[in-house]
Amino acid sequence: MSAPGPNPALSARIAELAPWFQNMTLNGIDTAPEHPLGDYPRFKWQGFRHAVPEDLTGLSVLDVGCNAGFYAIEMARRGAAQVVGIDSDPRYLAQARLAAEVSGTRLELHRMSVYDIARLGRRFDLVIFMGVLYHLRHPLLALDLLWEHAVGDMMLFQSMQRGSDGVARPDPDYPFEDESPFARDDWPRLHFIEHRYARDPTNWFVPNRAAAEAMLRSSGFRIDAHPEPEVYLCRRAERPEAVEPPPEIRV
Repeated sequence: MSAPGPNPALSARIAELAPWFQNMTLNGIDTAPEHPLGDYPRFKWQGFRHAVPEDLTGLSVLDVGCNAGFYAIEMARRGAAQVVGIDSDPRYLAQARLAAEVSGTRLELHRMSVYDIARLGRRFDLVIFMGVLYHLRHPLLALDLLWEHAVGDMMLFQSMQRGSDGVARPDPDYPFEDESPFARDDWPRLHFIEHRYARDPTNWFVPNRAAAEAMLRSSGFRIDAHPEPEVYLCRRAERPEAVEPPPEIRV
């Protein structure tokens, strides 16, 4: 069978929604053929796709910060019965609608923030939370809200990481006078960006590896797989109990 010929109407619709951050191939047309990262996110997906269940038949999926819908559409291809995407950017949602239309995928799309996740009023078998954490002014709150209102079983998580790749094994507690843990490169750290990083004013907090993993555990997620740097497949678990310090050492 010969390849489909040029589709000027589709090319025009893709151009109207430019720029695209996700390179989607829609009826043979790439949406971001000159992406600075290459064929993104397809090449990245190849590195960890094996960690996600191949058969999602009958399961529900939520893609937080869905962008143009690359991962949402991939989950639908694996048989997910219900795929919901949310994003705060109306242009990204318009791109996702076009990608779903062209690929024949049924997506439920909402313009909303992760902080509003409770409005959906349901939990999902799999939540995708990739490339979002470091764009948030309140990253731990977002993880807490996902645990409380959205994740029913699994969460696929990714965040940009900078700093040491080491992971400290902290003691349960330290005396107030001990400042040594904070001097360690492998101690959990969130790097705050006051202005811009990579010319992006929405980059706020970038964790090192230890911080990313500690934040997941602190919010009640068990890390089941770490298929490649920055990517984790987690399960919803029990949230660690908060312990109030004795009154005499409150500071």
